[in-house]
Amino acid sequence: MEIIICLCSFIHSHFKQKQLYLLRKMNSSSVMAGNTSKAGSDLQQLPQQQQLYVETYSVYVVTWNVGTRFPDNISLRSLLGLQGVDDPNTQDLPDIYAIGLQEVNVQPQQQMLGLFKEDPWTHKIKKILRDYDYVVIKSEQMQGLLLSLFVRRVHVKHMRDIEPEFTRTGFGGMWGNKGAVSIRFSLYGCAITFVVAHLAAHDKHLDERIEDYEQIMENHHYHVPHYREIYDHDYVFWFGDLNFRLMGDDSPADVLAAIKNEKLSELIERDQLLHVRTKLQKAFHLMHERLPAFPPTFKFHEGTSNYDLKRRPAWTDRILYALQPLNKRPDERLAIEQRSYKSFPAYNISDHKPVSSEFSVKLYPNYRAPCVNFKEIAEWQIGEENTVEYVKPNDFEERNHDWIGVYREDFASLNEYIGYEYVNQAESPPSSPDSPVDPFFESPPQRSRRHHHRNHERLRRQQLQDEEDIRLDFSDDINMRDGERYLLIYFQNTGMRGVTSIAGMSNIFRAIVPRGNAN
Repeated sequence: MEIIICLCSFIHSHFKQKQLYLLRKMNSSSVMAGNTSKAGSDLQQLPQQQQLYVETYSVYVVTWNVGTRFPDNISLRSLLGLQGVDDPNTQDLPDIYAIGLQEVNVQPQQQMLGLFKEDPWTHKIKKILRDYDYVVIKSEQMQGLLLSLFVRRVHVKHMRDIEPEFTRTGFGGMWGNKGAVSIRFSLYGCAITFVVAHLAAHDKHLDERIEDYEQIMENHHYHVPHYREIYDHDYVFWFGDLNFRLMGDDSPADVLAAIKNEKLSELIERDQLLHVRTKLQKAFHLMHERLPAFPPTFKFHEGTSNYDLKRRPAWTDRILYALQPLNKRPDERLAIEQRSYKSFPAYNISDHKPVSSEFSVKLYPNYRAPCVNFKEIAEWQIGEENTVEYVKPNDFEERNHDWIGVYREDFASLNEYIGYEYVNQAESPPSSPDSPVDPFFESPPQRSRRHHHRNHERLRRQQLQDEEDIRLDFSDDINMRDGERYLLIYFQNTGMRGVTSIAGMSNIFRAIVPRGNAN
């Protein structure tokens, strides 16, 4: 039975990822030709008169091999750096959280039935962070490898070109038990990518770990112009269960004795990752790391903080970073500082201890990509068609399948839209999120509705007249509650499947039932 379940999981995962891979390739063929990678190309689009300045933003990265365990009956506040933090308006909170987990429990039965909407780990972290005004921008999973990205709500409308990618390295690239998952995006004029990886295990498999790295570098490609590869980005964060062990023939007991005698600096000198990165330069040689000052994070007896001496203790769980790694002379205005790097011995549900690192990065807060500006929405008439107006600047390219989502004021994920309309389609899909059509990934099916034809004809006339003011009618079937508050988000079709850009956000408005319709 276990073999059948594992096989079902593999078939489902392989088919889903292969389908996404083929869809991306279809969209990348036209844009790959004639483009060369160059970090910092977002800034090349700026008007010459726009003077940029930098500000400091905070990034909080977590990696944890959770050993197929669920987050039941444990508090994650300490892991997220929120212990004792009660004020959601404090300025000390990170701007971005990147949570990378390995060996997440995947239930094949739910996958096969399409019921696995959100993994329990992301769901639990979201429940914590929503009280601090964070939004899930993207969560990407490849079998047991999971990466979830949270940003503070104030930054959401500035997120551009959000794209996930994955690379399988297990069993010759056929199995996703090992490999990498990443999410890249642009924010305030800078390109950032987060890569979480799970590399080959065991002391003797150093060459396999290097091969995994090489395979990821060879096969991990994005479709955003100028940022095709991992190292094309302004800021790179690479973390996970990288599985590097200690060189030498010390026994597990010898390593444990060195740990107890606080000889960590002597042990870290024999760290495989340090050797491969700085001496051999065969892997991660463009990345940087403050060497761990905490004890090795593997291998422990589950439920304890006692090392399991079936394996030599090692720093398998790491967080690395880089600033414009392909530029010999990085933009001097940009900077990155690793402010903390620590493990959490109190968490004992798996044989690994989690690790976190907090960074300061410089971004350009006054960088503004072209976006639409919604006109003030006074209120929304429930059960009626509603007209939304927005202004489209001359340098904003409106595309087929651009869409506007309706969200509750306190939405905690971009997937929590309660309705939507495509801005320039004669035929649009149903606006209910229960529809099998997902506007993040699918083209709209045909649906005849009177106001959709009005939208199309109105938009065509406006385009012919080169008008900037756009009026869009929303259907009357969006499920809203009387007196509650909502907002709209404009999603721009980038022309690349699976790549999402946020290009506008409305004011918060109240939905009401018109007097004539009230019961």
